[in-house]
Amino acid sequence: MSNQKFTLPELGWRPFLQQQVTLEELETGFAARVDAVYRDQLHISTTTGGRQIGLSGTMAAKDTEFRPTTGDWLWMEQGTDRPLRLLDRINLLQRTAAGTNAYTQLIAANIDTLFIVSSCNKDFNLSRLERYLSLVMAADITSVILLTKADLTDNADQYIEQAQRLHRDVPVLKVDALQGDIPKLLSPWTGTGQTIAFLGSSGVGKSTLTNALLGQQRQATQGIREDDAKGRHTTTDRCMFRIPDGGWVLDTPGMRELRLNDDAAGVSALFSDIEELMTGCKFNNCRHSGDRGCAVEAAIESGNLELRRWQSYRKLQAEADQASQTKFERKKAREKWGKDISRHIRQYKKLKLEG
Repeated sequence: MSNQKFTLPELGWRPFLQQQVTLEELETGFAARVDAVYRDQLHISTTTGGRQIGLSGTMAAKDTEFRPTTGDWLWMEQGTDRPLRLLDRINLLQRTAAGTNAYTQLIAANIDTLFIVSSCNKDFNLSRLERYLSLVMAADITSVILLTKADLTDNADQYIEQAQRLHRDVPVLKVDALQGDIPKLLSPWTGTGQTIAFLGSSGVGKSTLTNALLGQQRQATQGIREDDAKGRHTTTDRCMFRIPDGGWVLDTPGMRELRLNDDAAGVSALFSDIEELMTGCKFNNCRHSGDRGCAVEAAIESGNLELRRWQSYRKLQAEADQASQTKFERKKAREKWGKDISRHIRQYKKLKLEG
């Protein structure tokens, strides 16, 4: 967060956003970027400086899908600091929150590059990386895999090789947070107006990376426990910080449990090779479980398809389908509630007229 004044390009303004604003709105309002979100407050950055504002109206709705998140752009009323509307997002990173009463949880919006962070120890998990990649690809965000703690193992190259096999278009970098070369390593993605974010489990080094980029201790750090390589949360809020190179870094809480949210497109993008392979099955309704002429089982038997990768695909696909169904059911429930309210209002007006 910052109270400085920035130009719109410095804040990350894009032609896609400009096209949404009418000439009339340009005369009566201004753009603001959300750089921090609290329970009922936002912190915004504008060309006249940063400040905190309250949420009201639809933006304060209990349904998180309608609320602003970090990285969003708002169109504000001149002279009142009242948000008029939320501008359409370039992209949106979201997940299904943990728990039985699942709901959509917004993580961040309008991100240029998302770094998926894992460490070269017991935390490294290919299936978890695939889960993160599915989420990011569904949001259509450029992704890079960052492997931390490379200085604490003699097998860093093995971790890199495994990560590189996940998707040919996703770069994999290794970092040693203690060497001080992180700003230079990430400089291709941190130029003026560029917004990056780190995503990964607690304790893998996201706050350390943020501090290294900023050149100061802005986020508390806490290492992974040595006995099980698991971390504990050090970041609790989602805030954007200005990078000396001119970009912005968004630090997010660690997420060991990450449930997909209607991300079938991301699963398909990550596992496009498997879905292409499935078209080679002898029967269109092949269950890929003992069916005659199954191309998938033949590929697994021959070693051309890793069983772990196939199982990961099936699990993520089923989870995305379930999230999609749950989202549809919530939408239908909202529509029913709205119709019920309208019916009660009509009945009330009718009784009032008759009485």
